[in-house]
Amino acid sequence: MLEVTNLNVAYGATQVLEDVTFQVPEKRIVALLGGNGSGKTTVLNALVGLVRPKGGEIRFEGRSCIGLSTADLVMRGIVQVPQGRELFQTMTVRENLELGAVTRRDWDGIARDLSDVYALFPRLEAKARMRAGQLSGGEQQMVAIGRALMTRPRILLMDEPSVGLSPVVVGDVIEAVRTLHARGLTFLLVEQNVGVAAALADHAYILQGGRIAHSGPAEGLLDSENVLRTYLG
Repeated sequence: MLEVTNLNVAYGATQVLEDVTFQVPEKRIVALLGGNGSGKTTVLNALVGLVRPKGGEIRFEGRSCIGLSTADLVMRGIVQVPQGRELFQTMTVRENLELGAVTRRDWDGIARDLSDVYALFPRLEAKARMRAGQLSGGEQQMVAIGRALMTRPRILLMDEPSVGLSPVVVGDVIEAVRTLHARGLTFLLVEQNVGVAAALADHAYILQGGRIAHSGPAEGLLDSENVLRTYLG
């Protein structure tokens, strides 16, 4: 579904990504792991059109994504849940969710999707009229995921979805991803939390210094002392 081949990104004279190659098959969960400064966020920024690659190719469903705007990529079904949630803090929960459907005109479909988001995260319906800034960090993450779902994504790019959350809320996010995956949604999960990646992903890639340093089944990550020590500290 998503194919990244020999991706190179530089900020000025600084090479940030070098020949990064990975794939996300349809209806799979793939994890992209790495420490701070490894290049994970730069990969996501390239995938959603926020940075222009210096070289390489990004293809989604067989078509090139190079040069397309973020809006065009969202219309094609590539949607990101950003790190830090990036909600409109003074707007209500419902208003933030509805922003995800701002380009849509299928009003009945929008209403059904909103109901589906509330079913996935029941506490959001109870707080639909609250300002997003009044929510806990975990609830804000649920709104960010729900807003992304309102675009009807074909692949969901999640940037550090567990960061700053309590273990209980992390468990809620894991269950939500499992539910959405069971419905056929494809995921690229960018994480530092190896446990979350091992719990969810089919396959994992590890970025180190802007290069893919490891590729293999995600379920074996926690059992590989060499991988944990060498690549993830």
